[in-house]
Amino acid sequence: MEAEVDKLELMKNPVTLLKELSAIKSRYQTLHARFEPAAVEQKETKRRICATVNKTINMIQKLQRQTDLELTPLTEEEKTAAEQLKSHMPDL
Repeated sequence: MEAEVDKLELMKNPVTLLKELSAIKSRYQTLHARFEPAAVEQKETKRRICATVNKTINMIQKLQRQTDLELTPLTEEEKTAAEQLKSHMPDL
């Protein structure tokens, strides 16, 4: 109990709070620098996947038009998969 009281008293000290804030800011900057390249790579990968999927869809549609192929309706599983893909990649 006494340790908790000491901790609360320290938290009321503005100097202690500024030191804590400085430490948190430093940790954030370190984490940001560490994970920023991964975030950039993830964005680029997502962009490439969307472009590939869009090209594939366009190619399939073009082939369907050229061959007058009638499509069967999507199954529930296919509809769910398409919805999930669109929710994760709105650029599609």
